[in-house]
Amino acid sequence: MTDFNQSLQDLRESYDQEPLRRSMLAEDPVVEFQKWMQQAIDAKVYDPNACSLATVDDSGRPSSRAVLLKGLDAGRFVFYSNYNSRKAGHLEANPNVSMHFPWFSMQRQVTVLGEVSKVEDTLAEEYFQSRPYLSRIGAWASSQSQPLDSRETLEKSFLQAQQKYGDTPPRPPHWGGYYLHPRSIEFWQGGPNRLHDRFLYQRIDEQWTITRLNP
Repeated sequence: MTDFNQSLQDLRESYDQEPLRRSMLAEDPVVEFQKWMQQAIDAKVYDPNACSLATVDDSGRPSSRAVLLKGLDAGRFVFYSNYNSRKAGHLEANPNVSMHFPWFSMQRQVTVLGEVSKVEDTLAEEYFQSRPYLSRIGAWASSQSQPLDSRETLEKSFLQAQQKYGDTPPRPPHWGGYYLHPRSIEFWQGGPNRLHDRFLYQRIDEQWTITRLNP
């Protein structure tokens, strides 16, 4: 065994959270998620709304990347993207996704499974106009996921977009958002001796069921 592999095997964390009981959970997983998210915000977790969004392409090959959760709307998770991006291509071919929130500093994780659909233009417009000015310019400058020959080309594209659109850049037609409609949400919390707590909410016949899972 190499020293590097040995060092990886020696990495261990000791979890010490108090047990999570079924009686402590809300009946609605989105309500429970909001509670956990607020606790992550209050604990100053770095980028608490950052999550890993996993998709599959039209050949069934998986891919994941970080996105930012930007809202909860009628039980749906909202995020935004370039509709010409690789992820958008995946979502067009297969709307099934996984969204994973890794709040490791709190010894917690949440995984959301479901299908996506595009948000209304009015919602995308409202959020786009709330973004910082330079982020709005950046949405025009980048042909997301497409090959790029140099950093200088990207910076030139940014300056050109800034000159073209001035102080009030409109929302690009290729920029919008998605709703993730959850069909299951799992809450994981670390426990001593690897006796972690896992609760799986599943939507069955428009009702949420709650099952405790073995760690």
